[in-house]
Amino acid sequence: MDSRVSELFGGCCRPGGGPAVGGTLKARGAGSSSGCGGPKGKKKNGRNRGGKANNPPYLPPEAEDGNIEYKLKLVNPSQYRFEHLVTQMKWRLQEGRGEAVYQIGVEDNGLLVGLAEEEMRASLKTLHRMAEKVGADITVLREREVDYDSDMPRKITEVLVRKVPDNQQFLDLRVAVLGNVDSGKSTLLGVLTQGELDNGRGRARLNLFRHLHEIQSGRTSSISFEILGFNSKGEVVNYSDSRTAEEICESSSKMITFIDLAGHHKYLHTTIFGLTSYCPDCALLLVSANTGIAGTTREHLGLALALKVPFFIVVSKIDLCAKTTVERTVRQLERVLKQPGCHKVPMLVTSEDDAVTAAQQFAQSPNVSGESLDLLKVFLNILPPLTNSKEQEELMQQLTEFQVDEIYTVPEVGTVVGGTLSSGICREGDQLVVGPTDDGCFLELRVCSIQRNRSACRVLRAGQAATLALGDFDRALLRKGMVMVSPEMNPTICSVFEAEIVLLFHATTFRRGFQVTVHVGNVRQTAVVEKIHAKDKLRTGEKAVVRFRFLKHPEYLKVGAKLLFREGVTKGIGHVTDVQAITAGEAQANMGF
Repeated sequence: MDSRVSELFGGCCRPGGGPAVGGTLKARGAGSSSGCGGPKGKKKNGRNRGGKANNPPYLPPEAEDGNIEYKLKLVNPSQYRFEHLVTQMKWRLQEGRGEAVYQIGVEDNGLLVGLAEEEMRASLKTLHRMAEKVGADITVLREREVDYDSDMPRKITEVLVRKVPDNQQFLDLRVAVLGNVDSGKSTLLGVLTQGELDNGRGRARLNLFRHLHEIQSGRTSSISFEILGFNSKGEVVNYSDSRTAEEICESSSKMITFIDLAGHHKYLHTTIFGLTSYCPDCALLLVSANTGIAGTTREHLGLALALKVPFFIVVSKIDLCAKTTVERTVRQLERVLKQPGCHKVPMLVTSEDDAVTAAQQFAQSPNVSGESLDLLKVFLNILPPLTNSKEQEELMQQLTEFQVDEIYTVPEVGTVVGGTLSSGICREGDQLVVGPTDDGCFLELRVCSIQRNRSACRVLRAGQAATLALGDFDRALLRKGMVMVSPEMNPTICSVFEAEIVLLFHATTFRRGFQVTVHVGNVRQTAVVEKIHAKDKLRTGEKAVVRFRFLKHPEYLKVGAKLLFREGVTKGIGHVTDVQAITAGEAQANMGF
């Protein structure tokens, strides 16, 4: 991570956090921190490829892995060829975890040849037969004419192939929603998930709030979850037809789980916990058009960059601003996204075609009055998974590890924990151990039932979030930050660990004895700096290996885990490089038992 990202954290600590400008941004994109910001090379668009024989239009060559397949044409294949094509489609769907994109009229080397209308119609008919064979539907995303080296009109067609839901094996993406207070995060989610526009007085957000003071103030202070589904044909599935959460899950092939996080600086610790603990696939950064980059916007952007969470930007309240104000907000966003600490290429989205390109290249944004809202839905529908099937399989083959993020008591059910399965598979009836407790022990328990996206689920797979019912297990023995693991794992605990860090922002100097709140995954605890290797102190932007000691109780940490720490305006990031494993007896002695 470039230490210049500290500029984002330093800026947010000054009053206002930036000039209060606004705008009516139609759609603006910021690339992900994995480097996929904006279009790379040439657009997947024959119209802009030129039509000269000495400048043929190309896409990147077809990759063997991944879920994108090029096909020049699929006209009347033989039975043997058809079976081969079906097998190939199964592979692409597996690579995309239930989704694949077919480019028809494109050679394997990426040359956009195009097809005549009759050939394209026959190819789409064959593709539909292939999809039926594997239990999937197809949706035409876009068509483009290619005039390269041909007098006849020829087209390329981009088609989304998506599996019909089977036994809750839908594609599930988690999107963390960030942005300054009053930017409209909860309202936007209410509009998307309820299917009705806001009345201008906050009606759309009421269903998302969990506490009375949130309803009274209109400000989120806790973490809430909302779901938006898309069926195999790419149609929106939400609560607009009085559906229940279970019905939405049953009807959806793809599920977007929004993690609504707090925007006020007072609740920054809650926002950081949501980003580190719930493992979002990407983040939606909401910027209010009438205030621009203000308050915690820069800080939330910095958090996404620091934790390497891919993000895209959505601009709200465009109906409140004049066109000139919009343009100022656009320029302000461009400046921030292009600065050295961020280094992203924004992409303007003004049409459905742009939204498809943006989702595939990962960049985008629209708004709340209803204008451009459909573009956001198109983007979310096409948004691909950021982990491939091979990575998913490797995680599932490991021993079970479930992070405990929330703890509830449900009448007639008992103790319930919510969180994310980091690795392995969890089934109803599994025997696990949970810990570490304050005295460093792990306790046996049984998983009585599982719910995922508010509906019953028998099997939980790595990367999925769910709630687990534990029956009559004593809630007082549980706390956030624990893990539930297979007994065979023989988990280790530590009170002292070392991490390689970058100090993002600090008003003076960072020294031995300084106390900070450390976030590692779902772990959140105060730790003291015991030693800074090879240095006496650190200043903003400097790197070092630092030894920390937890003050309250031991934790379960793994080498390589991402780390973020804070205290007031002080913030830093890094990763765990070493843990000093201790036994339960040593934990009791260290913690004063």
